[in-house]
Amino acid sequence: MARLIFVNLPVTDLATSVSFYEAIGAVKNPQFSDDTAACMVFSETIHAMLLTHDKFRQFTAKTIVDAKTSAEVLLCLSADSRAEVDDQVAKAVAAGGSADPTPVQDYGFMFGRSYEDPDGHIWEIMWMDLEAAKAAMGGGHG
Repeated sequence: MARLIFVNLPVTDLATSVSFYEAIGAVKNPQFSDDTAACMVFSETIHAMLLTHDKFRQFTAKTIVDAKTSAEVLLCLSADSRAEVDDQVAKAVAAGGSADPTPVQDYGFMFGRSYEDPDGHIWEIMWMDLEAAKAAMGGGHG
């Protein structure tokens, strides 16, 4: 069985966050959602658990940081093309997010951009031509 990842994110407005993530292509799994949490599915193996602050506090006594002013993690998802990278950022902006809070990365064989969700969580979207990357890094021959 493939490993799954469930990224848990504290959100200030669950409905707004669900709408945002649906607008960028995630699908809400009602089986693991209620009025305090929403499971947003990016793929069979990648899920974001959006949790109200009260719900998030049930899992940790640590202070919930304001992701608009502090950073604890940068999340990165792969894309199938450069165009998909740009498309995902455009969808995020149209849904109320902010484009490119981190520097755009363009190395020819690798292209990445980022967006912030309404709570300031940063998601990077990265495309890489694996064959060109191997050649660029000197690993093109086995």
